[in-house]
Amino acid sequence: MLIVNNGLLFDGTGAPGAVRHLQVRDGRVERVSSTPLDDAGASRVIDAAGKWVMPGFVDIHTHYDAELLAGPGLHESVRHGVTTVCIGSCSLSTILSNPEDCADIFSRVEALPREHVLAALEQYKTWDTPGDYIAGLEKLPLGPNVASYLGHSDLRASVMGLGRSVDPDERPTGDEMHQMEQRLEEALDEGFMGLSTMTNPWDKVGGERYRSARLPSTYATWREYRRFNKILRRRGRILQSAPNITTKYNVFLFMATSAAFGLRKKLKTTLITAADAKATPMLVGAITKATSIVNRVLGGDMR
Repeated sequence: MLIVNNGLLFDGTGAPGAVRHLQVRDGRVERVSSTPLDDAGASRVIDAAGKWVMPGFVDIHTHYDAELLAGPGLHESVRHGVTTVCIGSCSLSTILSNPEDCADIFSRVEALPREHVLAALEQYKTWDTPGDYIAGLEKLPLGPNVASYLGHSDLRASVMGLGRSVDPDERPTGDEMHQMEQRLEEALDEGFMGLSTMTNPWDKVGGERYRSARLPSTYATWREYRRFNKILRRRGRILQSAPNITTKYNVFLFMATSAAFGLRKKLKTTLITAADAKATPMLVGAITKATSIVNRVLGGDMR
């Protein structure tokens, strides 16, 4: 049992901080008191006077996929109070494809030196299935908790090959679509949060083989996306994506995808749209209001 006395507690509800005393057992807060707690029987007592006590932060969007392998403590996040990080964002993950393909689709998008990303993957990547990936992470001395999406670009390249997956004239065959659906189902069985996709054409592939091609996910048709969304909807998992920031119109397709319309299950949908915030502030306001309507009126679950 852990006792934390005299800390200024911020409980995450938005309420003002107040001096409180906490009893923690087996990693869970068991009691919160306005008066000091009896520490008899406690294995550890912390006097938090002059310090803040708060729930751990959840960093819902990171690209730590390669750094996690080389520096699994992720100390730069942990020291700021982050206790859970989410990886596999924006169609990028390091799960199914070979190290070279993963490095090519990952490093340029995130402005990371390709040679370091590739070296980390070649040294540590011993998996090519979602289950083996989790087993590999469990062996690492992780700092925070880790939750992951399966990246669509990773998924597409692993089945079609990176070259075909970034060829605008190529489409996955029926068998390849079935393989991708099976691998998504397998990832969800293993506890992945869902699928991350990308429709914005700005992000490019690195390396020398297919340099400056768009990410594989951006070459998918909406029909391909719908087949994955059907699985996510059925299983109550999350679609994480980004709209086409150039044309912007497909944000309404995402809204329709999330909506239940009283006929089906809603699809949990989260979009990265921050690039528009300063360039088109009026559009941001309009999209925010439209999202509220989708959620309240059409039964969506969109953020």
